[in-house]
Parts: sequence; structure tokens; C-alpha cells
Amino acid sequence: MVEPSIQLIPYSRLLWAMLPVLVVVWILFRWSLGGGNALYALLRMMTQLLLVGNVLVYMFRSDSPWMVLLVLSVMVLVSSWITLRTVRSRRRALYGKALLSILIGGTTTLVLVTQVVLSLQPWYLPHYLIPLAGMIFSGVMNSVSLAAERLAAEMSKGMDYLEARRHALNASLIPITNSLFGVGLVSLPGMMTGQILAGVSPLVAVNYQVMVMLMIFGSAGLASVSFLLLVRKDFEKSSANR
Repeated sequence: MVEPSIQLIPYSRLLWAMLPVLVVVWILFRWSLGGGNALYALLRMMTQLLLVGNVLVYMFRSDSPWMVLLVLSVMVLVSSWITLRTVRSRRRALYGKALLSILIGGTTTLVLVTQVVLSLQPWYLPHYLIPLAGMIFSGVMNSVSLAAERLAAEMSKGMDYLEARRHALNASLIPITNSLFGVGLVSLPGMMTGQILAGVSPLVAVNYQVMVMLMIFGSAGLASVSFLLLVRKDFEKSSANR
């Protein structure tokens, strides 16, 4: 049997994928929901991915651990800032704690997965380390962001910190928990789909996907818990001053 290979997508055909997007943006404008923000997000996404693609090509060729560490540092710094979009008024005050929580949850998990589970040789193997780091820090970013938003919302209603923390942690894990329930039945996640498209045996792809789901859930949970513990005094002080 001939092994399948990844099909190259010409830009002319890639544009067809924009049709549903344009319909959604049009509806956002019609319903006065800020279509401009969606357009900006889409343009930023495409620009960032094009830049990242070129950076990764250069990185894979250079095979430099310092380049890998630089990219990981940028990931952590940027994700920490984006995490606090849900609490913009406290963004600068909480940035250091968001950064620390992402380091605790994300970096710890990344080291465990790449150096123990996969035993990368060399340790900085970029075509493994960078994609896995992207998955981890993306999941952590979303989880901590949800935790921050829910904690702020509940405490603004006068709820006690401990009760608000419980609601916040639960909310932060809803997306990844839903993914755990749906994986294999509703969806074939990104890494598994990519490997199958590249011709890898589904049984091999399953092992990698299990690893990915475990690392995303673990890193998201650890980062959210760390953030909620670190910001207790900030939120309690703010609540007391109202």
C-alpha cells in the first residue's frame, strides 16, 4: 500500500476556506458585534503564522539551543500578557503572577514530557519541542485567562475568595474537560490528525495524542491553581476597597 503524503495547499485554493469566515464577519457587522475586531484577529493570525513558519524553517536549519530558548521565552512572555485580557484593569499588576503561574504549570510539564516521556536527543530538538510548547502554553493561557475572569466576576459580586476560587478553577478547566470527553468520538485532535495525514499508523498517533491530552490538562490545571493562589491577596484587597 502506498503511504499517503501531506498535500500542499495552493494559496488560490486556501482562499476558499475564507468563505465561511467572511459570512461570519458580515453577520458580526450586521448585528453590531464588532466585526472589525474579528478581521483584525484573522489578519494577525495569518501574519503571525507566516512569520512563525519562516522562523521555524530558519531554526530547524540552524539547530541552535539558544534559538529554541529564545522562542520559548517569547512564548511564555506573550502568553502571560494575553492571559490577562479578561482583567485588563489589573493587567500590569498581575502580569508577574501570571508569568510565574505559566512557568509553574507550563514549563514543568514541558520538561517532563520532552525530557522524560520522549527523552529528546538533543534535549532542544526543535521540531518536537516548539510544537509541544505551543500546545502547552496555548492551553495554559486559555485556562488561566478563564480563571482570572471568573475569579474577578465572582468576587465583584461579593462572593468569598474561597468560594470564588472554586468556581474559577472549575470554569478554567471546562474547555479541556470537554475535549477529554469528546476526543475520539466527536473530534480527532490536531496532532493525531496531522500524523495520520502524514501516513503515521493510527495506533502510534493515538499514543502521542494521549500524551498531548494529559500534558494539556495537567499544565492547564497546575497553572490555574498557581495563579489563583498567587493572586489571592490582590483580589481580596480589591474586594475590601469597594
